[in-house]
Amino acid sequence: MRIFLRLVPLIFLLQSASGAGKPNVLFIVCDDLNDYIETLGGHPQARTPNIRRLIESGVSFTQAHCNIPICNPSRASFLTGLYPHTSGCYGFERWDGYEVLKNSRTLMAHFRHHGYHSLGTGKVMHNRGQQQWSEFGNLSDYGPFANDGQKTDVAPPDIPSPFRDDFGAVDGSFGALRNLEGTRFKWRTGNWTGKRELKYQSETERDPTADELNAAWAVRKLDELAASRKPFFMGVGFIRPHTPLIVPQKYFDLFPLESIKLPDIRPGDVEDTFKHTLAPGSDDRSDDRGHKMYSSLIKSFKGDRDLALRKFIQAYLASVASVDDLVGQVLKTVDSSPLKDNTIIVFTSDHGWGMGEKDYLYKNSLWQESTRVPFIIRAPGVSKAGGSCALPVSLVDLYPTLLDLCGLPADTTLNAKGRPLDGHSLKPLLKDPAKGTWDGPDAALTALYKWADYYDPAGQSYSQRYRDWRYVRYANGREELYHTVEDPHEWHNLASKPEHADRIAGYRKALMKLIPSRPLSEKEKAARWKAQYFKKNPAADTNKDGQLSWPELNAHRKKTKPSP
Repeated sequence: MRIFLRLVPLIFLLQSASGAGKPNVLFIVCDDLNDYIETLGGHPQARTPNIRRLIESGVSFTQAHCNIPICNPSRASFLTGLYPHTSGCYGFERWDGYEVLKNSRTLMAHFRHHGYHSLGTGKVMHNRGQQQWSEFGNLSDYGPFANDGQKTDVAPPDIPSPFRDDFGAVDGSFGALRNLEGTRFKWRTGNWTGKRELKYQSETERDPTADELNAAWAVRKLDELAASRKPFFMGVGFIRPHTPLIVPQKYFDLFPLESIKLPDIRPGDVEDTFKHTLAPGSDDRSDDRGHKMYSSLIKSFKGDRDLALRKFIQAYLASVASVDDLVGQVLKTVDSSPLKDNTIIVFTSDHGWGMGEKDYLYKNSLWQESTRVPFIIRAPGVSKAGGSCALPVSLVDLYPTLLDLCGLPADTTLNAKGRPLDGHSLKPLLKDPAKGTWDGPDAALTALYKWADYYDPAGQSYSQRYRDWRYVRYANGREELYHTVEDPHEWHNLASKPEHADRIAGYRKALMKLIPSRPLSEKEKAARWKAQYFKKNPAADTNKDGQLSWPELNAHRKKTKPSP
C-alpha cells in the first residue's frame, strides 16, 4: 500500500507532463501554400519530407479547399468556423469590425475560455489577433525585403522590369537571400508598421528570418509545455511561401533552374472562363491581378514564358522547402517529448496559388490552384496513420473537428449576435478515411474575394467542389463546370453543353439555396454613402465633432460644386 501511495504522485506527474486528460493542439498554418507538397501531386519536384512524415502518421484530406482564396477573410473564416456569407467578411476590412465575428469566439479564444493555455506566434490571424491569445510571440513579418537605402522597400536588384515596378517589394520579389554588399541595397524585415535591418554577410553570419524566429519560439515553448500540467492550444504561422519569395540560397540549390518542370498548361485555356468578365473593383486584387502578374512576368523575360515561369516556380519550391525544414523542427520537438501521445497536430494553408494555369499567377480565383490546400490532421488514438480521404472538405470544418476531438462545448457564440459554427466535425473521417461517413455537405464551398464596403452574399461569386465536379458561378451570372475525373486540370468548361443542363441547373439551385440575400435598406445605403463621403472629405465636418451630419454634407457639396 505504501509503495502504491508513493507511486501516485509519480503517475500524476507523468500524466501531467504528457497533457493527459485533455489533448493538446498544435496548429501550423502556412501562407499561400498550394498543393506543391509531396503526396498531393501539385508538383513532382516538391521537397517536403517533414510534411510527408506528418502525412504518414496522420490523415491527409486530398480534396480540402479554402472558403475564400485570400488571406484576411480566409483566416477570419476558419478561425471562427463561419463562412464568409455568414459573417459578411469577404475582404480586407477589419475582421473584428463585423458584428457576427466580434460576437463569436475565435478558435484560440474558445480554447482559452475552456481552460487551455492558448499561445501563438507569426501569422495565424491576418491581423489584430494578438488579444485572442493567452500568450503571443512574434507579429506577422513578411520580410526579408530589399531596400534601396532610402527607406523604400523595392524588388531585389536582379528582378527585371516591368515585373519589379508593377508589383514591388512584395508580389514583385523572388530570389535568394544573399550578400548585397557593394550595392546600394540592404535587407529589411518587419510588418507594415515597423521595419528593421536584417543583417546578412553569409549563410552562417546573418540574422534569422521571421519564419526561423517563429520556429525557434515554438520549439522553446513546446519544451516548456512538455513539463506543464495544463493543456495548450498553440498556433504557429509561417509566412512562406507568401511573396516575397526570398529564402536562403541553399534552398534554391535544391532546384536547378534548367531542371524545373513546368505545370501542365493548355494553350487558350482561359478562353472559356469568365473571371475576367467581372467588373474591376477599387482594389486590383479583386479583379484580374493574376492575369496582370502573369503577363508582366513573361514580358519581363522578353516573352520567354518557360524561363519566366521556371524562375518563379524555382523560388516558390525553394520557399516551400524552407518552410518544410522549419515545420520539421517543430514536429521533432513534439515527437521527441512526452507530448507526442497527447497532442493533436493540424497542418494547412489559408489558400493556394496559381502558377500560370489559365494565364493566371496569383491567388483569388475559383479554380483548383487557388482553392485546394494541404490539410493534415494527426490525432493520437483517433486518426488512422497514413490515411487519405478524397471527400471534399473545407477549412471551415477545422473548428468543429478540434472541439469534437477535445471534448469542448460546440457553442462558440458570445451572445445572440454571434452565429453557430458552419462546419462539421471530420472525426468520423479520421477514424476511417476511406469509407467513413460524416454529416458534412457534398461539396466544399469557396467564395471569391472582392474589395467593397458592403457585400450582399447573394451578389458574390462562388465555387462548389464536389467529389467529381466543380461548379463555378460568378456574380454576373456566368458559369463554369468541370468534370474533374476526366478533366483534372479543369481545362474544359462544360457549362454550355446541353447534355449537362440538368446537372448545372441542380448545382445552381443548391448554391442559391445555400447563400442568403441581405440587401441594404435605402436608409442603410444612404448612411454608407454618407460615411464614404466623410472618409473622402473630412473637411466637411465643419463643427469638428468627428461626425458628419446631412446638413454639413449638403453644405459641403454645394460649396464644392463646380460652377456651370
